[in-house]
Amino acid sequence: MTIYGQDEILELLWTLRELGKSGRSELLRETQEESPESLIEELRSSGHLEIAGDDIRMTPLGDERARVIVRRHRLAEVLLHTLFEIEPQQIDSNACKFEHILSEEVTESVCAFMGHPPVCPHGKPIPRGECCDRIKTEVRPLVTRLSDASLSVPVRIVFITPKSVKRLEKLSSFGIVPGSIIRLMQKNPSHVIQIGQTTVAVDKEITDEIYVKRA
Repeated sequence: MTIYGQDEILELLWTLRELGKSGRSELLRETQEESPESLIEELRSSGHLEIAGDDIRMTPLGDERARVIVRRHRLAEVLLHTLFEIEPQQIDSNACKFEHILSEEVTESVCAFMGHPPVCPHGKPIPRGECCDRIKTEVRPLVTRLSDASLSVPVRIVFITPKSVKRLEKLSSFGIVPGSIIRLMQKNPSHVIQIGQTTVAVDKEITDEIYVKRA
């Protein structure tokens, strides 16, 4: 359907922009749509795109529509990866189909249920929604920060959002990687993580970057 084709063009433009690219030729090279030129023209006519030569940009209207599409797609990826443990390299095509059945209300519920994840399984940022700016108590998140986990309860790491590669490498050296089973043993004066027979003391800032679910 045309509407889905338009969505795919806007989603690709958003992704290319994240990579610092905005050329029409780049878009046409990357898209898998059968009639991209007609879809581009439809989006320009409807006020979603502005085109000048090879430069193609989303208008505020197009940007908001793309934000909703990207948010929905990346949340669908997190849901498929977390609940069904589908590998990141296999979930993109499934998420493309799944995202189209998510209404705005369901998307917000998925986000809350998953603990408002900041990134998708591929490490790409998930645009924030209104639900991310308020506390939702009606649904207990499936995924939470390790710092909010109950003491001594085994949890599985879903994803890690470190502020530096060095920090990620340090955690990896202890076996603290997505998929690992760990326990938060204490929170004061420092946070102590147990993995296997090893315990590691870290700052709360680090446990805030580790997202987990019950093992």
